[in-house]
Amino acid sequence: MIMTSEWAFILDEADEISAMILSSEQAQRLRNAYEDVYGDENLVHQISVFKRMKEQYEDVQRFGKYHPDYHTIMKQIRQLKRSLDIDERVANLKVAENDFQDLLDELSLIIGKSVSEAVKVPVSNPFFATSSSSCGTGCGTGGSCSCSA
Repeated sequence: MIMTSEWAFILDEADEISAMILSSEQAQRLRNAYEDVYGDENLVHQISVFKRMKEQYEDVQRFGKYHPDYHTIMKQIRQLKRSLDIDERVANLKVAENDFQDLLDELSLIIGKSVSEAVKVPVSNPFFATSSSSCGTGCGTGGSCSCSA
């Protein structure tokens, strides 16, 4: 591939978009929330205990209720998840992650649609998936809504 001035312009624009994303309010909130969660040693320890328990949970799922520790592991994993879910810092991190993902999804849609309206852009939020077209990815009615399902 030969580097042309058009490619140089595209790379400059990509760098500018990247800088704007990194300096956005959503990115700053995500960084702050991440620091709040992973800056607390007790919370980091809770997360690592949960990860180890999750591995045991996945082992139990292979055998189901016939696993000898099924009931204890199921109870412990629920308790650990609940204790993490009610922690305000973890909840803030999840919200910040979702907000940042929405920003990236919206940006992807803008870039994709600037290329062509026919470009399919995967998004994590169904609002973005259906807001850009009247039918989204298909309505499931067999085309009675005049979409191209």
